[in-house]
Amino acid sequence: MAKWTPKHEAPEPLEGPVVATITGGTILWFVLFLVQLPFYGWFDDRDLTWWVWTCLAGAGLGLIGIWYVRGRDAALKRHAAAQEADAAAQGAGAAEAPEPRAPETHPGA
Repeated sequence: MAKWTPKHEAPEPLEGPVVATITGGTILWFVLFLVQLPFYGWFDDRDLTWWVWTCLAGAGLGLIGIWYVRGRDAALKRHAAAQEADAAAQGAGAAEAPEPRAPETHPGA
C-alpha cells in the first residue's frame, strides 16, 4: 500500500468570533438542561435521564471552553501587539540609523 502524501498545503484555519460562538453554545446547553428539568420524571420513567445530564455536562464543559478561548484570544492579541511594536521599532531604527564611526584605536596597540 502506498503511503499517502498531501498534494497541497493545508489552508489557514478560519478565525471568527470564537468566544461568542462558545458562549452561545454554552448558553444553549444550559437552556436545554433547564427546559428538560421539569420533565425529569418522564425521562426517568423511560430510562432516558442521560438526555438531561448530557445537557448539564455540555454546559459545564462549555464553561471550561469559554475560559480557554478567552485566554487564547487574549494571547493572540498580546502576540499581535508585540509584533506591531517590534515592526515599529525596526522601522524607526532603520530611519534613524547611526552614522558610521571611524575604527577606534587603542593606545597600546
